[in-house]
Amino acid sequence: MTLTHLNERGEASMVDVSDKQSSHREAIATGRIVMQPDTLKLLADGDMPKGDVLATARIAGIQAAKRTHELIPLCHALMLSKVAVDFELDIAGHCVRVKAFCRLEGRTGVEMEALTAVSVACLTLYDMCKAVDRGMEIMDVRLEHKSGGQSGVWERDTTVESSPLDTRETSLETPEPSDELNESPIQIRFFAELRERLGIEKLSVLPGHLSSPTLSALKEWIKSQVDTPEAMDQPRLLCAINHDMVQGDAALGAGDEVAFFPPVTGG
Repeated sequence: MTLTHLNERGEASMVDVSDKQSSHREAIATGRIVMQPDTLKLLADGDMPKGDVLATARIAGIQAAKRTHELIPLCHALMLSKVAVDFELDIAGHCVRVKAFCRLEGRTGVEMEALTAVSVACLTLYDMCKAVDRGMEIMDVRLEHKSGGQSGVWERDTTVESSPLDTRETSLETPEPSDELNESPIQIRFFAELRERLGIEKLSVLPGHLSSPTLSALKEWIKSQVDTPEAMDQPRLLCAINHDMVQGDAALGAGDEVAFFPPVTGG
């Protein structure tokens, strides 16, 4: 194995990506910031002294993803087509869970952009809440998923045991991993003219991010992720779940493979 950011003399070097094929690339990163229960309640109730904490952290995370190349010396400046930062208030775990999604069509991946978005969002949460809780901890910033490029799809192996850092004693109870992080994502593929209209070949989503575990909810989620959502409203749009053709709505589960096809025409 070689490190791509080192040249033959062992010096730091920016990778030349000009010869790489442009492809659809995505990355998902997650992290969490653990705090006192009273701090989390103030945040949930909108009573923090600095104002709207989550809105500020979301903007900070999106802005950080766009400026990753200014923070990480050997990263390329990228034309990101989508950046989303989402938060989950985990009352049982006394923490805010952060997830960042980045997408582009290009010659290099967006893993660093997603990780930077999560990191800066967590730092902003700390800054917005530190007046009432300086003991907060930012933890478990990590890549969950990437797709595109020569290496294809990579998913975090959730069966691997957590780092010993997760079990160290602190003044707060360490939360159990959420069920969401243990779920296998639903894999989505688009074919033929539909792929061209959407401008993407595949997506993935954790079941917990859908409004319901159904095909109709999945279609609504897809429409929220693409620039041409009307393509999903075509009459007689064909769909297969785990290689079996389906009609109408259908139930979905973790790890399912869903394929969409344009309507069949001709006699």
